[in-house]
Amino acid sequence: METGAHLLYFGDNAEGLRQLEQEQRLVDLVYIDPPYGTGDEFRIDENRANSISASGVPAYSDRTKGEEYLTALEERLFDIRMVMADHASIYVHIDVKMEHRVRVLMDSIFGTQNFRNSICRVKCNPKNFDRYGYGNIRDTILFYSKSPNRITWNPQLTPLSNEQLVRLYAKVDKEGRRFTTTPLHAPGNTENGPTGQEWRGLPPPPGRHWRYTPDKLDELEAAGRIHWSRTGNPRKIRYADEIEGALPQDVWEYKDPQNPVYPTEKNADMLAQIIKTSSNPGDTVLDCYAGSGGTLLQAASLGRNFIGMDNSPASLAVMTRRFKEASLDYKLVQLRELTGTETTTVTATA
Repeated sequence: METGAHLLYFGDNAEGLRQLEQEQRLVDLVYIDPPYGTGDEFRIDENRANSISASGVPAYSDRTKGEEYLTALEERLFDIRMVMADHASIYVHIDVKMEHRVRVLMDSIFGTQNFRNSICRVKCNPKNFDRYGYGNIRDTILFYSKSPNRITWNPQLTPLSNEQLVRLYAKVDKEGRRFTTTPLHAPGNTENGPTGQEWRGLPPPPGRHWRYTPDKLDELEAAGRIHWSRTGNPRKIRYADEIEGALPQDVWEYKDPQNPVYPTEKNADMLAQIIKTSSNPGDTVLDCYAGSGGTLLQAASLGRNFIGMDNSPASLAVMTRRFKEASLDYKLVQLRELTGTETTTVTATA
């Protein structure tokens, strides 16, 4: 897909996904936040977009439950896999009540070998009302790849705070540089290889082997990168000023907007994190439960193309307004009757 070729499908995402497959369009990243099988209907009016209430117009229905819900989601996940490039990844945002069942579906469709993470996302502040159970402040993002060996991966490092630097790099050398040390040996015996031999008269500890060959250990020692403890134990030096940041972990704190423009709108920074990590500029990002259009806006702002799908008139109204505010050009493909035309190119700046 050429740069700037953003697509928004209005209608059933099953039909939209079939069209993508027929046109042999492939996507590089998928993020979806599908209904959770709650049995509720979410509504929206000019004052509120974050409640299950009787006021306003329907935003989307989540009334399908149980096996019917799982069957429908399974069909969508299968269709999504068909339009994913071999190096593509998929993130499925789901409630903790359905997490285990959806993970079973994804294992069967994408393969257990392509499971990457079950990410715990802290979504709100602690609950302060009484209940027979612990307050639920998290949901889950299931992360799978299409291939076990090919994946786009650009981990977004988190800068360390001064408090973390002092705690994690507690030692200070003669030049005032903060550092910590890590073991030079690893679990497992090496019977015949060089990493199982003595280095400077020291054998590796029982049941372990050196992480490096003796000549590499000599290089580290010559470069001043080995710290010797008072008991004569060598450890590798890691300086704080050489660390760009902490690698991402599987617990995220991205709280949802307090005043969303659409029910269940997700945190924009979280969406940006996913897009930057699992796609490259010029790639195509698919969200076939587009809702507020948050994924699509983040994709466009980060230099990716997007394909969005939703069958809710309320969703379409919110997205078209937000795209206009962002001066974003896109092509609207109508799979569901709304204005009498099937395909419209929308130029937000016109």
